Amino acid sequence: MPTPMSLNERAHRLVERLLDDAEAHRVLVHPIDGGGRVVDCGIDTPGGLSAGLALARICLADLADVSLVPGSVGAMPVPVVQVTSDHPVLACLASQYAGWQLAEGKFFAMGSGPMRSAYGHEEIIQKIAGHETARRVVGVLEGRKLPPPSIVAKVAESCGVDRDSVTLLIAPTASLAGTLQVVARSIETALHKLAELKFDLSRIISAHGTAPLPSVAGDDLAAIGRTNDAILYGARVILFVDGDDESLLEIGPNVPSSSSADHGEPFATIFKRYKHDFYAVDPHLFSPAEVTFQNVKTGRSHRFGRTEDGVLERSLFGE
Repeated sequence: MPTPMSLNERAHRLVERLLDDAEAHRVLVHPIDGGGRVVDCGIDTPGGLSAGLALARICLADLADVSLVPGSVGAMPVPVVQVTSDHPVLACLASQYAGWQLAEGKFFAMGSGPMRSAYGHEEIIQKIAGHETARRVVGVLEGRKLPPPSIVAKVAESCGVDRDSVTLLIAPTASLAGTLQVVARSIETALHKLAELKFDLSRIISAHGTAPLPSVAGDDLAAIGRTNDAILYGARVILFVDGDDESLLEIGPNVPSSSSADHGEPFATIFKRYKHDFYAVDPHLFSPAEVTFQNVKTGRSHRFGRTEDGVLERSLFGE
């Protein structure tokens, strides 16, 4: 699927816009010993909603619009993170998906963003032909500690660029920017689930997703629970597809989070039961609450799953 420029170049352009007004966005730039830079969006600086929107758009390689729109959970008014893309497979699976484990000593983070397309070794990147050669790379990390120089060096070597050509952006989950960028993954979770179910992703033309923005949690573990619940029990995704309806009716019930036996409890409860091991949780759980396929060829729509205000009210606002 052609784009006007590479994913990393598109993201880099957004990074420069963010840094042109870094003070207003409340972000800090940290040069890294040996080359490269880290943009702090919520560790040693407050960050905020504008930083979170920028972080989400950068993570999507500027192939999606991300905005905040009014919404509610039960009687509680709440901002809703809305994502719209005409290139959702590239934006979400070649860029946004957190698929690259970056570890060095005591530092660990899952890497998102278009640097993954330059790295190119993840199975999902190969499956969607999302690999690109880049002259500079941009990545997004979820964490509370700035990455050490060795992580920047690892990214540079893995992506085939020099260290000065690496930009990493980071925010804790329990921050405004960090919470927002995670909740902006409504479409991504649907597409990753479809990839796991062997759906032909080339049928997906465009996508629209929404999910409620939780209040910032007191710590990162609690924030992981809230942000997951926003997707699992509050996200609604519409996929505009072509092809036949029969295959959509067959695969549809397996796509939303309700297809998992773990569905129905707050994620913090589920996570604790599995001793905080993501890989022990039923992988079928990680998808939006509701998924609608709109078939642009036949004119028919098919909706699967449901949102769960009861779970959301218990989880998202510290009640």
